[in-house]
Amino acid sequence: MRFDQPPVVRAAVDPERPPPEPGVWPLTVPAVAQLVRDGFEPAPGVTFLVGENGSGKSTIVEALAEAYGLPPEGGSTQGGQETRRSESPLGRSLRLQRGIGSGRWGFFLRAETMHGWYTFAEGTGGGPSFHELSHGEGFLEVLRTRVDTPGFYCLDEPEAALSFSATLALVGHLDDLVASGAQVVCATHSPVLASLPGAHILELGPWGMRETTWDDLELVEHWKRFLDAPGRYLRHVLE
Repeated sequence: MRFDQPPVVRAAVDPERPPPEPGVWPLTVPAVAQLVRDGFEPAPGVTFLVGENGSGKSTIVEALAEAYGLPPEGGSTQGGQETRRSESPLGRSLRLQRGIGSGRWGFFLRAETMHGWYTFAEGTGGGPSFHELSHGEGFLEVLRTRVDTPGFYCLDEPEAALSFSATLALVGHLDDLVASGAQVVCATHSPVLASLPGAHILELGPWGMRETTWDDLELVEHWKRFLDAPGRYLRHVLE
């Protein structure tokens, strides 16, 4: 038996806490239905979830975070805030197989609720004044001070506030995290972020979830074509 397992080995539905019935959201999303049916095994390092809006990326990341004990609106295993619950019930239906010998620290960075988390964090004292930083600087400071040790990290579109160079810096930060033994599940729309060498990439869509490579991502192909000839795309949306 290995004693160097990642924080989360597998996520599966707990028979005592079943999810909604098929045909009821979020099981109407193919990727979520696949997770409920087959379970989910995040890679020991970084797992990227890539897909269009509505493909289930954030729903799955939120559910994994909640099942791990992280606040659904973002925060660490030591606490966070909750205003109005809008998350799916999936997280309360999952049971995690935790890795033997792994720590319990974790953090959920949820781009859409970070402003509220900044207020919560500043209220606890002892940390930086996140609200005095720019949007991108605040994200980078959270990553530097909260996503910095071996643990389980759920990142929901962390590139949302970052410039190109800052996103590259995040790629380097994730690489350092993996070297330290951390485990990351990240929902992203960024081809730059998804280019992290050695990352496990899952593409979400009408088919559910499927393993793929960076070169084969539809996201990457579209960006390459757009940058080569923007007019090829713009003619469909501009009169």
